[in-house]
Amino acid sequence: MLGFNKGIAMNIAGNRRTLKTGVLALAVGLVLLAGCKREDDTAAAPADGAVTAQPDSATPAPAAEAPLELRDVIENTPQAVVGISYPQDVNRYPGLAKALSDYATAARGELQQAVEGLGNDKPTMPYELSLSFEKILDTPQLVVISADGSRYTGGAHGEPLVARFVWLPQQQQMLTAAALIPDTKGWGAISDYVGDQLRERVATRLSSDDMEPGQLQEALRSASRMIADGTGASAENFSQFQPMTDPNGLITAVRFVFPPYQVGPYSDGTQTVDVPASVLVPHVAPAYAGLFAKG
Repeated sequence: MLGFNKGIAMNIAGNRRTLKTGVLALAVGLVLLAGCKREDDTAAAPADGAVTAQPDSATPAPAAEAPLELRDVIENTPQAVVGISYPQDVNRYPGLAKALSDYATAARGELQQAVEGLGNDKPTMPYELSLSFEKILDTPQLVVISADGSRYTGGAHGEPLVARFVWLPQQQQMLTAAALIPDTKGWGAISDYVGDQLRERVATRLSSDDMEPGQLQEALRSASRMIADGTGASAENFSQFQPMTDPNGLITAVRFVFPPYQVGPYSDGTQTVDVPASVLVPHVAPAYAGLFAKG
């Protein structure tokens, strides 16, 4: 290249004809160089409309998860008996179906753990899990499933299983007590109302018994302590509930459900208290206020 430039300089110093020849040679060289460049670019780039091959190691898209299908369970062995039943059409709510499945799986897991603890021994009475899920409310806004049963793993009586599941079909999510009533002030109002109802119920029952005044007072004090412990102002104590609705599907009251031992002895069974919308609405989270009847 240096020699070529030096030649051009000498031609410029020479005659005009030689200069024209050098310039022409330089132009031809540039054209050839540009042509080579275009050929290289064309070879590197795919032709129009051509599809570039993908690496063989490309990760395939994950397969869609199969919907959960709940089926009734009946099992009978020398050591244990299991019976679980579900509503027929609950599978159309996958999130709700999973919650029911998780609850049943946990209940079976605890039964299985007790069975494994037997080793090769056979219990005097077979261990047992009895669990029934039933649909007790089905509206466009609310689907409510009750779970009631017991698990027997020895002793005088079985362990009660009590749960309620409140599903919001439009939001595809579970409604929990903590979400429904988001602050302690609201639970304080509910606690006062429920506690009064339970204490009045106990007083009415005990007053009909033939008890000495001292015995009656002691029984009332004992019952009041259990009620106070089981109805403290927290969402945890009111986690099991089921809405009660009018013909338009709006909530007029919420029935709070208390398993045996929470607010009374085992002999009292499962207890419930209905709290009217008038008590609840001032404390309901704004997102759920539209579910309640006005007035």
